[in-house]
Amino acid sequence: MKLIKAHATNYRNIIDADPVDIGQTTCLVGKNEAGKSAFLKALEGIRSTDPKYDEYGKITNYPRRLLSEYDSQHSESEALVMRTKWKLERADVDAISAIFGEGALSGDEVVVTKRYEQTTATWEVPLAEEAALSHLVQKHKLTPEDQVVLGTASKAQKAAEALETLASRTVPQQALLDEIKTFRDKSARLKAIDILHARMPKFMYFSHYDRMSGELSINKLNQDKQSGRPVANGDQVFLDFLEYAGTTLDDLLETTQFEELNAKCEAAALKITDQIFDYWTQNDELKIKVVLSEGKSGDPAPFNVGPVARARVENSLHGVTVPFSERSAGFIWFFSFLVKFAQIKKSQGNVILLLDEPGLTLHGTAQLDLLRYFYKEIAPHHQVIWSTHSPFMVPADDLASVRTVEDVVKLDDRGRRRSIGTKIRSDVLTTDPQTNFPIFGAMGFEVTQTLFIGKNTLLVEGPSDVLYLQAASTALKAAGRTYLAPHWAICPSGGIDKVLPFVRLFYGNKLNIGVLTDFERGQKRKLEDLHRAALLDKERIILATEIAGKEEADIEDFFDPFFFVELVNKTYSLTGENELTVEKLEAADLGTERLVKKAEAYFRVLPPEIPEFSHFDPSMYLLQNPKMLANKNKAVQETLNRFEAAFDRISKFV
Repeated sequence: MKLIKAHATNYRNIIDADPVDIGQTTCLVGKNEAGKSAFLKALEGIRSTDPKYDEYGKITNYPRRLLSEYDSQHSESEALVMRTKWKLERADVDAISAIFGEGALSGDEVVVTKRYEQTTATWEVPLAEEAALSHLVQKHKLTPEDQVVLGTASKAQKAAEALETLASRTVPQQALLDEIKTFRDKSARLKAIDILHARMPKFMYFSHYDRMSGELSINKLNQDKQSGRPVANGDQVFLDFLEYAGTTLDDLLETTQFEELNAKCEAAALKITDQIFDYWTQNDELKIKVVLSEGKSGDPAPFNVGPVARARVENSLHGVTVPFSERSAGFIWFFSFLVKFAQIKKSQGNVILLLDEPGLTLHGTAQLDLLRYFYKEIAPHHQVIWSTHSPFMVPADDLASVRTVEDVVKLDDRGRRRSIGTKIRSDVLTTDPQTNFPIFGAMGFEVTQTLFIGKNTLLVEGPSDVLYLQAASTALKAAGRTYLAPHWAICPSGGIDKVLPFVRLFYGNKLNIGVLTDFERGQKRKLEDLHRAALLDKERIILATEIAGKEEADIEDFFDPFFFVELVNKTYSLTGENELTVEKLEAADLGTERLVKKAEAYFRVLPPEIPEFSHFDPSMYLLQNPKMLANKNKAVQETLNRFEAAFDRISKFV
C-alpha cells in the first residue's frame, strides 16, 4: 500500500489543511508554528509505531479556540482528524484475490480515516461483496441444490446466517460456513480490511528532539517500567539500540556475564557507525562504542549502582574518547535517528517515516548529506515525509515533492486579523515570502552549484576564453579530431590568483576541476601558492605558456599570428592604413611576446573613431563566423593543433 493523499482537519492549529498529495518523498516547508508538526502528528495517529499513541486527545489537540463549540459542531459524530487515501499495489490486490477472487475489488484505492476517541481507523474498501461471495461459493464447490438455502444473499454475513439455520449441512456448505466464520463478524468487507490493515505501513514519527541518552541505568529503567512510569525519549532510543543489538532489558538484568552482551553492543555500534560514515562527511575519524559496566560509588545517581550501559565516541585523530552526550547535537541526532530507524525496520517491517525538522542542528553540508541519505537509502524502500525551514533540506532538484505549510491569516469585515488555520499547498509559490524563503534559498544554492559550475568544471581566465574554446572545439569536432567533451562546464575565474579561492570554496563538493589559465612572469608566486595548497594536482593546472611554447601567454597565443591578425581585422573592419599586419603587430610592443598585449598597444595609436581593442570582441566574432576555422591553410591548422593539445590534456582529467 502506498499513501497518496492526506487531509488533516480539526487538529491543533489546523482547521482544514486541504488535501495534500503525498509522494515517495514529501517535504513540508514553512515557518515556525505554521503547523508542520501538527500535520505530521495527525498523520501518525492513523497507525503509529508507538504503541502509546493509539488515539487523538480531544482536550489537548482539538483547536482550543473552538473547543467550547465542540459538542454543537460535532453532535452526530466525533470530529474527523485525518483522512488518507492509499493506492493498492499488486501484492495487496493479490492478497485480496487469494481469498475473494480476481474480480472482488472494483478499484485500487482505499480510504482510511480516524476521528477523536477512536482507537482504530475506519476503512473504505472497494470490495464487491456479491462477487466475493460468488467466488467463495465456487471455491467450495456448492451445487445448485446447496446454494438454494442462500436465497438472495449477496454478502457473506447473510450467507452464514442462512447456513446456520440448517439442521444439517453438506460438506461444501459446512466448508463455506467454516471459512466465513474466520472472518471478523463473518463479514467479507471486514476480512478484506483486516488483510489490508496487516499490510498497511505504520508511521514512525521522529523529531529533532529525539536523541539517544548517553548512559542508561538498567536498575532505574527497570523500576520505571515496573511502576508504569513513562520511559524518557532518550532512554527509549537507547533501548531500541539494545534491541537492535540483539539484547533486551531483561537480558541485562539477568546476565552474569557481560562479555557476550558487550560483544553484541559493539557489533551493533559498528554497524550503525558504518552507515553513518557512508553519509557523514563532517569527520571521518569518529567511532561509536557502547559498553556495559557496573556503576561506581563516585558516579552520580542513578549511575552509581548496578549495571550501566554507556555510549562513548572515540576520535582516532585525537586519540581520545568522550561521553556520547558531549558530542555535537547534530552527530547525536544522526546516530539516534539511524538507531531508531534500524530497530523499527527490524521489528515493524514496512514503515512510513515522519521526520520533524530532521538535522536541525547539522551543518549545512551535513544536512545535504542527510538529504542524500533520504533519497538513496530510504526512498527506494520507504515513503518519507519531513518538515523543515532550512534551505539545505529542501530538494532543489525535486521541487515537485515540496509542499508549503502556512498559517493563513485573513482580514475580517472590520479589518481585524483572523487565522483560518494551517493550509498546505503543492504550489510552492505561496503568498508569504517567509514561507518561501527556504525554497528560494535552496534554488539559489542549486544555481551556484550548477549554473556557474558543474561536476566537471574547467576554470579559465575570462568570458573570451570560454568563447574561443567553444569555437575551436566545434571546429575540431567537425574535423573528427580531439575536442572538449560536452560534460565540461567552462567557468571564468578571473585569473590564476582567483583559482585558489574558487577551489577552496567548492572543494567539499567533490568536483572534477581542471584549470587552463593565462600566465605572465609576475604570477610565479601565485602559481607556487596554488601548487603549495595541494588542492589540485599540478597536472590539472595547464598554463597557456605550455601550449603556446612561450614564457608568457594568453589563450590568444594559441593562434598563429597570421590567423590572429586576420581575425582582428575582420572583427573591427580594419582596412587601408589601419589594417593590421603581422609586422605591425610585432612592432607594436617589443617588450612583450603576448599577442593580445601587442594588439592593445597597436589600437592605442589608431584614430579615435576606431573602437578600443577588447578581448571579448574577436572571440565573439570567431564564434559567430565558424568558417574561419574551417580553412585548411597552415595558420588555421597550427591554431587548431594548439587547441587540440590543450583538449587532449583536459581529457585526461578524470
